[in-house]
Amino acid sequence: MTAALPLPDVDLRAILRPGDRIVAGQACGEPTTLIEALIAQGTEIDGLSLFIATSFSGLLTPSAADAFTPVSMGAIGSLRALTREHRLRVVPCHVSRVGPMIEEGILGCDVAFVQVAPADPDGTHSLGLISDHVRAAIAAARVVVAEVNDQVPRTCGERVHSSEIDVAVAVSRPPVQVPPASIGPLDEAIARHVAAYIDDGAVLQTGVGAVPDAVLRLLHDRADLGVHSGMIGDGLVDLVEAGVITNARKPIDRGVSVTGALIGTDRLYRFAERNPLVSMRTTAYTHAPAVLARLDRLVTINSAMEVDLTGQVNAEQSGSAYVGGTGGQVDFVRAGARSPGGHAVIALPATAKGGTVSRITAALSGPVTTARSDVDVIVTEYGAAELAGRSLAERARRLVAIAHPDFREELERAADMIEKRGF
Repeated sequence: MTAALPLPDVDLRAILRPGDRIVAGQACGEPTTLIEALIAQGTEIDGLSLFIATSFSGLLTPSAADAFTPVSMGAIGSLRALTREHRLRVVPCHVSRVGPMIEEGILGCDVAFVQVAPADPDGTHSLGLISDHVRAAIAAARVVVAEVNDQVPRTCGERVHSSEIDVAVAVSRPPVQVPPASIGPLDEAIARHVAAYIDDGAVLQTGVGAVPDAVLRLLHDRADLGVHSGMIGDGLVDLVEAGVITNARKPIDRGVSVTGALIGTDRLYRFAERNPLVSMRTTAYTHAPAVLARLDRLVTINSAMEVDLTGQVNAEQSGSAYVGGTGGQVDFVRAGARSPGGHAVIALPATAKGGTVSRITAALSGPVTTARSDVDVIVTEYGAAELAGRSLAERARRLVAIAHPDFREELERAADMIEKRGF
């Protein structure tokens, strides 16, 4: 690893104008030096806003919001602290729509803050750890400010030419890392039910976290799995090295794992460095219905806060607390449910708050993120409920069966009401 350079002085007052709308790279592609400068100097420039889809850096605290207005598509990672203090403006939208909304001017982007690897001899920079809507922001922005970090891996896929960068800030610091989550017995129980839907040759979409990691650990006896996902973590490396993920049976991008975000640690970053087996693509490709429709045996795995007895999914709010986001869930649920031989799995624990609240509910306490008409399979530690093609009454019975036993009697009464209505 290169020795860290002194952090540069970045004078944003020479770059930003009052009222500027900034769009920044997210997750492990967050340009932390530029964000630190914005926090330090933003109070001197009126009316600034910052759109960042997720953040794991810990920089975006409620006090940081004194310098600008934080905006996001959800409360993922350290952004949850902002919602608890009512300091985050949430724009409900699918991941697949962020890039187009930037291009169309619906989501304003006067300035783009991006993190890139140093330029190659041809003058192009790898976008490193995040591709998603970065290209859209670069194209739309009046000013593109790039944090050129020599510790960011040069990944294969999306690139930006030096001529597209207006201000380059050279840094040498470790990019944001997200270590694998601790896996407990509950996660393992849920994962066992999810893994039953993954056969040889399946193409996977997962998030990062304890349950997705637990699922991946159970797949070492599978063959020729593929990956087409909005994000991937360290668990990918284990399965590639074990010869399980080969992408050999994919009808498109054969031999290549496709993603828009690397969210992990140095283990993942070293693996992805100039590795043609990993292709970083924008959401215009990773989440595109036309692309996803070409993938047979696509199994998508997503999470939720709660599911009601008809199959409606809330992945955004827990009561009045905004703790999640729309993300790419709907994009991939629809794709997995429609894929020949595939499935769309929503996985969640049966209870919350120390077992005092059921996550299988008679009625949602928050918004509908994924409609019941799109839902395929719901999984808890108590089993899997296959809902596609089932009546409302049958859905209710199946969901009661995978609820925590302590809540089944109450839920049965609600299911009876659905039955009596003739649904």
